[in-house]
Amino acid sequence: MKRIFFLDGSGPPFGHMLLALGGYLGGFDGNFLWNRIGAEYSSNVPVWSLRLLPALTGALSVPMAYQILSELGFSHCAAMGAALLMLIENALITQSRLMLLESVLIFFNLLAVLSYLKFSNSQKQRPFSPSWWFWLTLTGVACSCAVGVKYVGVFTYLLVLAVAGVHAWHLIGDRSLSNVSVLCHLLARAAALLVVPAAMYLLFFYVHLSLVYRSGPHDQIMSSAFQASLEGGLARITQGQPLEVAYGSQVTLKNVFGKPVPCWLHSHQSTYPMIYENGRGSSHQQQVTCYPFKDVNNWWIVKDPGRHQLVVSNPPRPVRHGDVVQLVHGMTTRFLNTHDVAAPLNPHSQEVSCYVDYNISMPSQNLWRLDIVNRDSDAGVWKTILSEVRLVHVNTSAVLKLSGAHLPDWGFRQLEVVGEKLSRGYHESTVWNVEEHRYGKSQEQKEREVELHSPTQMDVHRNLSFLARFLELQWRMLTAKSDGSEHKYSSSPLDWVTLDTSIAYWLHPRTSAQIHLLGNVVIWASASLATVVYTLLFFWYLLRRRRKICDLPEDSWLRWVLAGALCAGGWAVNYVPFFLMEKTLFLYHYLPALTFQILLLPVVLQHISDHLCRTQLLRSLFSALLVAWYSCACHVFNTLRPLTYGDKSLSPSELKALRWKDSWDILIRKY
Repeated sequence: MKRIFFLDGSGPPFGHMLLALGGYLGGFDGNFLWNRIGAEYSSNVPVWSLRLLPALTGALSVPMAYQILSELGFSHCAAMGAALLMLIENALITQSRLMLLESVLIFFNLLAVLSYLKFSNSQKQRPFSPSWWFWLTLTGVACSCAVGVKYVGVFTYLLVLAVAGVHAWHLIGDRSLSNVSVLCHLLARAAALLVVPAAMYLLFFYVHLSLVYRSGPHDQIMSSAFQASLEGGLARITQGQPLEVAYGSQVTLKNVFGKPVPCWLHSHQSTYPMIYENGRGSSHQQQVTCYPFKDVNNWWIVKDPGRHQLVVSNPPRPVRHGDVVQLVHGMTTRFLNTHDVAAPLNPHSQEVSCYVDYNISMPSQNLWRLDIVNRDSDAGVWKTILSEVRLVHVNTSAVLKLSGAHLPDWGFRQLEVVGEKLSRGYHESTVWNVEEHRYGKSQEQKEREVELHSPTQMDVHRNLSFLARFLELQWRMLTAKSDGSEHKYSSSPLDWVTLDTSIAYWLHPRTSAQIHLLGNVVIWASASLATVVYTLLFFWYLLRRRRKICDLPEDSWLRWVLAGALCAGGWAVNYVPFFLMEKTLFLYHYLPALTFQILLLPVVLQHISDHLCRTQLLRSLFSALLVAWYSCACHVFNTLRPLTYGDKSLSPSELKALRWKDSWDILIRKY
């Protein structure tokens, strides 16, 4: 809404853009700080329009559950049962009533499955008809939207691709189809399920990057080139700088790695201690560090080792890949140096210093060979912002590297820079780029110091291409790590299945009315049991079919397998990967998996009724149990309703009565 660039490690921007669209249509101007949970909304926040999309998608998931089971070939009662379970699941209701994206993700997951089932059924009747193309294309669109809302949407996308791949494999073996027809089928599926999602995914980011064109606090993690492409911020400083770095150029060198924080090669008059705390000695020369703030001591002069001048000649002589240079610290005129002295915190690496001549038989070793990593050719020119370079020490072949360790107080807690002796391939911590750049004009030191304090000149403007910005943003989002800190409402995947956790979303400041994310325990327990039952029955039938004993007719068996692949498989692919994630997890991460489990529950119930209850008496008893079970689920929904809608004040005794295990201990202590 404010056009300010932001980086969100939770997923791509499509879901945020949809919420922002609702706010825009409702007249929201973006002037509200979303920085405190529970803060009251100001009058300019259109809460209704911001909540409309999650509410709509949550509501539409109910009829889609009905449609999915109908397309799978199950009865009207089973489909109605799935819709009813979706309707009275407290956690799904809570999540869809707030400005959250899980209900949007679930909607697109279900839409992808439903569209594929409708396409698959059209395949049997009218292949290549308009409805056939519509449902196939909509499958790809829904998959791309699911991934565009949150990265975990890729699990459902892969599930649909797997099922489509199996169906395509069977299609190849169909001898009733000609080779041309089979090829057309495969190309149509590849276009709709691979090309369309990829194109739409790029479109999401194209719109996103077109909207958020202003500099903001999040762009510090991006490269200098990306920051310079944003309006304001670094662009104000770097716009119009000379493109080609020449001998005599004054530059600041930023480390491409940017971890633990973005920082620039830096030096100052302080020297390394003669003796470290562990008794090791140092060169006692001028410190070289990486400093996470812009400072005049970040400026260096690129010098030709064969000449004494520190200004750019006319015409400028550009520095190229493979050239040997010296880097002179602008404020102290000392040369960047490394030697066979152990680094302060990484003794297996070399110390990097600015050379000080103490007449103690320690000669200067200040020659560096320029290695342009992303060069177009071996004669490539060192370019401002665009070139990523490694500085290789001529004498020892060590590479200038950011170790990332914080120096002690004598180093002002700045980041350690070392010479890495064993450089094995490319790593961003050894790569630097010129961020600020100007052609040096002053040969005298006092005049140069005044020049270094003055702002850079601007005369030309450059921008990164969309593809370059997309690839960098994609990489930063995928590699962005959460702080790993524990949250009082965080939980593990094992807690989700047993519903041994909840999340307090809202508490009224004056009454005890509140909203919690908590599930309908009857539905959760029954869905988990149905998953176990389906798995056991599936392998039992599979073993018996191996012995040529077919308990189910072929069409019933195929329907049973497809339902399990989509429902049980959908639960597994949306649940199991969380065991491998190191991020902080919450109960709402389980909701996409739970949705597929809910779909599986009526499938198992109908199967038991149709194939395992062999007498009318057993069917009648089973039907009575089902009515009682659904009634129990409805009762639990109604009981938890005050905590789902937050529309009723609760006394301490009422809160205690609603406690599930120990989830409410924190709240009860408040009263």
